[in-house]
Amino acid sequence: MDDKQVGPPAPRPCASCPYRRDVPSGIWYASEYAKLPRYDAETGAQPGGLFHCHQNDSDGSRRRICAGWAGCHDGDELLALRLAVFSGRISSATAQTTVNYRSPVPLFDSGAEAAIHGVRGFDAADSGALQAIEKIRRVRGDIIEDQPS
Repeated sequence: MDDKQVGPPAPRPCASCPYRRDVPSGIWYASEYAKLPRYDAETGAQPGGLFHCHQNDSDGSRRRICAGWAGCHDGDELLALRLAVFSGRISSATAQTTVNYRSPVPLFDSGAEAAIHGVRGFDAADSGALQAIEKIRRVRGDIIEDQPS
């Protein structure tokens, strides 16, 4: 893989993936959850950018496609995959791996369902959410703590 390319999804969605059914609500900024339903749209109305795994810095050499995103959405219909291959951001093999990806853990059936769950916990984050938030802060060097929701 070229240093400028984005890698394929991990074998399983990370422990804080917003698409996972077992992840606590409210661990990501509202702006992150707002991105999820946009990929439910018809292909031509979807965002053109890939959805990266939240466990890696967005511009780091280890960046990869979010496994939850790959497992939730029909890869054949993702505009972002098509554009990323065309622009050289991902290889054809990475695109095919993403299209064929099947999650070993339960995911929400749509980005909209994941977003509704995600924002539900903003008012009262439980201990699981607080632990996940702290882990993310330790792992991600590009997270801005005071970002408005």
